[in-house]
Amino acid sequence: MAAADFIAFPSPPKVASPCNLVCTLDKATGWCLGCGRSGSEIATWSAGDDAARQAILDQLPARIRLLGDRAVSTDDAVRGVPTPR
Repeated sequence: MAAADFIAFPSPPKVASPCNLVCTLDKATGWCLGCGRSGSEIATWSAGDDAARQAILDQLPARIRLLGDRAVSTDDAVRGVPTPR
């Protein structure tokens, strides 16, 4: 078989979704109380490339802090909690 006979599949994304299955949008901000993404960011996540996904991820710790007690994320990395060493 020649190389042209094979189907090239795209490599899987390196930037994983921050979804933790707590899918509730905050009425005041429009951000998910679980992961901190906006509704449009959630809707377009699978179509985005790794750079776009990382740009969103970089904003999430600040959003989760702003959501404060309303946030229900259990992901300490998203909350910006330092990892014990």
